[in-house]
Amino acid sequence: MAPPEAAPLAARAEAEVARGGRQDGGGGAAAAAAGGGGARARAGGRGAGAAGRAAGGAAAEPAAHRRRGRHLPVPHALGHGPAAGRSVDKAWKELSNILSGIFCASLNFIDSTNTVIPTASFKPLGLANGTDHHLLRYAVLPREVVCTENLTPWKKLLPCGSKAGLAVLLKAERLFHSSYHSQAVHIRPVCRDASCLAVSWELRQTLTVVFDFFSSGQGKKDWSLFKMFSRTLTDTCPLASQSKVYVDISPKNKEKELLEVSPPPTSVHEAIVQGDKKTYAVYDLLSPSLFNTSRSLNVQLKWKRPQDSSEMPIPTLHAQRYVGGYGLQTGEICTLIYNTHPYRAFPVILLETVPWYLRLYVHTLTITTKGKENKPSYIHYQPAQDRRRPHLLEMLIQLPANSVTKITIQFERALLKWTEYPPDPNHGFYVGSSVLSALVPSVTAMKDMDVEQSPLFTSLFPSSDGSSYFVRLYTEPLLVNLPTPDFSMPYNVICLTCTVVAVCYGSFYNLLTRTFHVEEPSRGGLAKRLANVIRKFRGVPPL
Repeated sequence: MAPPEAAPLAARAEAEVARGGRQDGGGGAAAAAAGGGGARARAGGRGAGAAGRAAGGAAAEPAAHRRRGRHLPVPHALGHGPAAGRSVDKAWKELSNILSGIFCASLNFIDSTNTVIPTASFKPLGLANGTDHHLLRYAVLPREVVCTENLTPWKKLLPCGSKAGLAVLLKAERLFHSSYHSQAVHIRPVCRDASCLAVSWELRQTLTVVFDFFSSGQGKKDWSLFKMFSRTLTDTCPLASQSKVYVDISPKNKEKELLEVSPPPTSVHEAIVQGDKKTYAVYDLLSPSLFNTSRSLNVQLKWKRPQDSSEMPIPTLHAQRYVGGYGLQTGEICTLIYNTHPYRAFPVILLETVPWYLRLYVHTLTITTKGKENKPSYIHYQPAQDRRRPHLLEMLIQLPANSVTKITIQFERALLKWTEYPPDPNHGFYVGSSVLSALVPSVTAMKDMDVEQSPLFTSLFPSSDGSSYFVRLYTEPLLVNLPTPDFSMPYNVICLTCTVVAVCYGSFYNLLTRTFHVEEPSRGGLAKRLANVIRKFRGVPPL
């Protein structure tokens, strides 16, 4: 997911539901950087249901993005032994089918051809937090996209649905016309109490939306809830124990006095988010004084004077990925990983999943940093099997300070069977995103007191300690062309064959089956004979 400070305008909504335990909830929102915004809600109430039970004591994180791709990393804890792998695969298939039905998604297309077993990039969540990677599965469908039919069942899982709270802002017409949106569901087992004698299921829903009014032609950084969602907040969810809106008003280049937020916030909160110190204007929706003046809340952020377009801050860790080479026989996958920290180096785990029809040449793998070879500290490679499983490549790479690391590997394109091509084969085949996992050094250290006072941000941006924070990045998917046969030739052959058969065989069949009869010419009746006599006297040829 895109961090709030990396987007001109972001909105995020999150709900947590504990089944069988204490039910509580709330709503909230967080608006991102100067001229930007974001939203977040925390709620507890009804329903973590069949999807949680199907996980078999594990955690599930299906996510759907407007950029092509659905990610479903789901760890399992289904026992040990020789049959554990088969039971995990069976439960994995059942879970993907259940989630596909619940969210009207295409997750049922997940099978062994796009599922891998990562060893270092992911680990089970919640109580199933273990180190046995054989119980873990990861799959991606880069071709699928998210649409309205996925958003509707997602909203129904919220305690108040879309009738109250922050969910009233989730208008499909506005969300799907944004620059970027992503929705996800996280399921994990948690302890119901401090003694952990009973286990409950935690369901957390996240929604990220990016609006870019400046580059869309309006030329202004001003925004409001009504301008983004065409709606305002009218009331809170009755099941919510907390409901807050956070607006990022962090000073940027001493421009704090240029920002104006209305209506006045109920309080101001400071927190460390991804290594940077942030200042938020907080609107407590449960506060009676907030809705005294009006029945609706329309948070607005305005600039006191026009601002020129400024460059967005560059994150410490980011990556790019593209396909190199020419022709339809061979190619090259290139990944660029950037570490913009001025003086700190840190390791990163790279996960690559490549379909079986791109046959990787592992001996061509090269990793270079600042013109020198960069040997990985750990590498795990599982070769693909045709029509059975994809390639899996995991590496632990050290990123020097202020550097760009380039990773390349060559591949050969396979020729598929003509029945394995999609309806639009000339469009190309999608390759799933690479996954980067790293502990990024913080610019500002986080204290233990900050963690206790900011549970909202620490759950959204986890930090191992005050000196670093955990980041998981997904690169853009790739579009690769494969050797494609001329699918019009079968049609031409069928037309030509049918024409030859119709003309040749049809004529021959008519000659063999048709019966010919010779008819005697009739002499005519009395009228014809009289007419011929008269014509004979007149010298006219007879009839």
